[in-house]
Amino acid sequence: MRYDLNDLRLFLHIVTEGSITAGAQRMHLSLPSASARVRALEHHAGVALLIRGRRGVRPTPAGATLARHARDVLDRTARLESAVASYTRPPSAPLILLGGGSAMHRLVPQALISFLRAHPDTDVTASESRTPQTERKLADGEADLGVVLDDGAGGRGLRTEPLGDDSLVVIGQAGGILAGRTALTYREAAEHPLVGLDADSSLRRWIEKHLGPHAPAVRHRTTVTNLGVLIALAAAGAGLAVVPRRAIDPRQRLEVCELQERWARRHHLLAWGVTDRAASTATATLAEHLRQAAQSEFPDRSAHGDDLGRLPFHDC
Repeated sequence: MRYDLNDLRLFLHIVTEGSITAGAQRMHLSLPSASARVRALEHHAGVALLIRGRRGVRPTPAGATLARHARDVLDRTARLESAVASYTRPPSAPLILLGGGSAMHRLVPQALISFLRAHPDTDVTASESRTPQTERKLADGEADLGVVLDDGAGGRGLRTEPLGDDSLVVIGQAGGILAGRTALTYREAAEHPLVGLDADSSLRRWIEKHLGPHAPAVRHRTTVTNLGVLIALAAAGAGLAVVPRRAIDPRQRLEVCELQERWARRHHLLAWGVTDRAASTATATLAEHLRQAAQSEFPDRSAHGDDLGRLPFHDC
């Protein structure tokens, strides 16, 4: 048994208005045409659907059932048409956001969650990239925004702004060998077994670049690809780890000590691309979500301050 959608719409209008004439007017049909459609519906159903009287019409039990299901069918049809129609709109190119390993661990995901929820029609492609590569892509128009380190930024004349502290710290198991320490050098940390990121990671390369040829010998008990896994290993006592402070979940029980080297003090910058979209509302809005994410992580610290502050884990 097949039903015409327009016949179902007409029948719903008639039941709602209590009049075939009024229902016909809402469908822009003549009264004879509407009456003929209703009779065809009743013939098709094999049962009377309307009780006709001097003051209008009302549905029979069968007509009430048809009206209830017709309403559901038409609602579902409208949602189906809307869903399919969304694919006929030309999709806008996604915004391109680049960031280093520490930024991609907590800062960028937090900003993306709030941005994508608030802007369902704007897509974002987020990729991990070291500062030199990020700046090159921004300068070449291949990206819209980037989170870079101040230590390696500034060589291409890009527009930048302070985003937040990204200083490195040494972490270890709560109550472990770091307990009672206030700060230590990398050489002192290297006297103990370490856990670290893979040799190809941006953080590992950054540290080794600043240590130079006189770097101390290090025993890495294991290396991993993910900052979250690295922090979990250090918290479990597998070894000490050097990580960005902002990558640490404040709720995690850890000993956290400052690294005394000057190169351990570093900051994130928000860098803008040179594409036309860099001035777009969507790009500016994504930038604001990044600022808010950076501020929410360390609400009591200025974006470019050198005071590392104290977080609610076991700080040395």
